[in-house]
Amino acid sequence: MPLRAAYLCAFLMPVVLLACQTKSETQTSEALPLKGTWELISGRTVEKGDTLFTDYRKNEKTIKIINDTHFSFLRHDLVKGKDTAAVFVAGGGSYKLAGNAYTEFLEYCNDRQWEGNKFDFTVAIKGDTLIQTGVEKVANLGIDRVITETYLRVRE
Repeated sequence: MPLRAAYLCAFLMPVVLLACQTKSETQTSEALPLKGTWELISGRTVEKGDTLFTDYRKNEKTIKIINDTHFSFLRHDLVKGKDTAAVFVAGGGSYKLAGNAYTEFLEYCNDRQWEGNKFDFTVAIKGDTLIQTGVEKVANLGIDRVITETYLRVRE
């Protein structure tokens, strides 16, 4: 009997190891498909009990570009900077994704006071829609608010 158990163990061990490897590869392939270009279409900000809804496609255009390790965002007005609605915002940095927990590390921003901050979000993707919710906190600017941003995947 002990010899039979040893043969059984020798046969089953590679099968178990292969099963573990396959599961790990499956988990990786099931990661949220964040990579790509996303257009910000709307946002909800809750700060000190007040809620503000913004339609970002009304007077501006904002895109977020996400690759394997970094993100960037670009926002500008639709009147080419020619009136009081002129705006241009850009930034980016690295990010981490674990399940639906998405953390941005803002390394670059045209408003330098935002640099060096970390922002934790929960993300969900439904079809071509990305919904990102989290706390935007920048202590030196007195900013502490909950934001929900809705993006649409940009298709060629």
